[in-house]
Amino acid sequence: MSSWTDSLRFAFQPVVNLTTGTVAALEILARPECGDILAEARRDPELDSALAAAAVRCAAQRETLLPLHVNAFAGTVADLGGLAAMRQAVRAAGRLPWEVTVDLTPPFTHVPQRSLLEGVAALREAGFRISADGLGDGDAPLRLLAELAPDLLKLDASLLAHTAMVRAMRTLCEESGALLAIEGVETEAQCEAAREAGAQLAQGDLFAAPSRLPAADVYVPPPRPALALPLPSGPPVRQFLRPAALLPVNARAGEVRALLTGAPEVSGVVLVDEYGRPVRSVRRDRFLLSLSGRYGHALYADRPAVRLGDVPRTVGLDATAWEALDVVAGGEQSRTADDVAVVDGRGRCVGLVRLTDLVRALAESRVEEAAGLNPLTRLPGSDYVTQEVGRRIAEGRTFALCWLDIDHFKQVNDGAGFAAGDDLIRSVALGLQQARTPTMRVGHIGGDDFLVLADPGDLERLAAAVLDTPWAAGGRPVTLSLATVLCAPGSVLDHHQAASCLAPLKKAAKALRGSSWVLGRAGLPGYELLRGCAANSASSSAGYVTRA
Repeated sequence: MSSWTDSLRFAFQPVVNLTTGTVAALEILARPECGDILAEARRDPELDSALAAAAVRCAAQRETLLPLHVNAFAGTVADLGGLAAMRQAVRAAGRLPWEVTVDLTPPFTHVPQRSLLEGVAALREAGFRISADGLGDGDAPLRLLAELAPDLLKLDASLLAHTAMVRAMRTLCEESGALLAIEGVETEAQCEAAREAGAQLAQGDLFAAPSRLPAADVYVPPPRPALALPLPSGPPVRQFLRPAALLPVNARAGEVRALLTGAPEVSGVVLVDEYGRPVRSVRRDRFLLSLSGRYGHALYADRPAVRLGDVPRTVGLDATAWEALDVVAGGEQSRTADDVAVVDGRGRCVGLVRLTDLVRALAESRVEEAAGLNPLTRLPGSDYVTQEVGRRIAEGRTFALCWLDIDHFKQVNDGAGFAAGDDLIRSVALGLQQARTPTMRVGHIGGDDFLVLADPGDLERLAAAVLDTPWAAGGRPVTLSLATVLCAPGSVLDHHQAASCLAPLKKAAKALRGSSWVLGRAGLPGYELLRGCAANSASSSAGYVTRA
């Protein structure tokens, strides 16, 4: 054995969680410095088993606590059953079996399937997890794959070019409760494709190349912004405001300790300057842990408490719950449970909000929003838009309220069928989402009617997206009508009045031929015809002026 162990080294490659951007596990790869010991191990189950055991021992020497992926040829598992040498190495290293995933690697073709299934069953009985490795670049039969029912499927990145295959594997994973991983990811485009395919895990040189030392930090590209409506503003943080325990910035650690021990309900103390502005945040658990250690009280009790505090996380009194949650998510992971200090316009601390309160309230609001989504387009209803109309009226902002619908939609359904009509509505909804800006709101009123709230400067972008696109249903061309009312500050009192001003413009737009757009101003007569043609000469001079 010494001949191959002396020339063999192991490398660690992270298996990355694409959602959290963290390392989920480490795959241990054999790296012989001379010879082709892997080719020998493919033919020699005893040698392959020894390699798996050596990989576990190497991980133990590196003192990594991450879960491990250990490679074993399918033929080895079929021949040796439960891989006794590896199991012994796992016990000796003090690791639990369910912390180790056995990556079954090809070839599979000439492996006795019954023996392989029995060997996998023995590993599962012992608590090990099973991964089917090298799919797409190997020879694993689909029938065998179904019978193995692995906990993890590893697809080669080359399969990302064949989306139908990846979707099929994703469906298999969903039905069997397995996870999907993409290996060999080298570019950001492949990483994004893996996300879009529904893969939860990935590995490859893009994140981190195999290394002698286990990597704790990896590079994971941020996900591409989704084509979805922006998150609602959410409830204001003032709804969740709790009193803050305040002490002057020059307070001693003993004073902080006395406050915390005398008030168990207080989760932390905010140290403020002479003007009441937060300088440091002292978290209860971290502070008391520092003082509870050996000599901790003697070392810290009479020293400034500011030395045991952190830079406070703050939000303004007018911030929303989502903004407060962003502050929490954007900081260090070790501080995700910290309270957020709420400050007024002068920067003075007026209270605290707790993460648990924010998460509970936002979860409830998301449930309410989901209940109001249109099942066809997954867009919210008119309430979503009209609430924002009321907010902009209160703020004294100029806004544009738009109504959009599909011309002669009943004829579309009658001629092309309701399925084609539904597809058309979904396509229009997608076009609206692609045209949206951060300040735009889109609602699906029902049927083929949409409501859009936009800034005046975004109207051309919106019109181009929905009116310049050649729409069709069942091979038949379709046109759209767009009506817009501009509402200056003071021109309307509420969303009811804005909708009332929009109603005649809708009627005017529907009377035009082709894709049409008319624009009016609240409180003023007439409108501008920006797109479309009048149906007859009599109506062409009634009620509108064309833009110069």
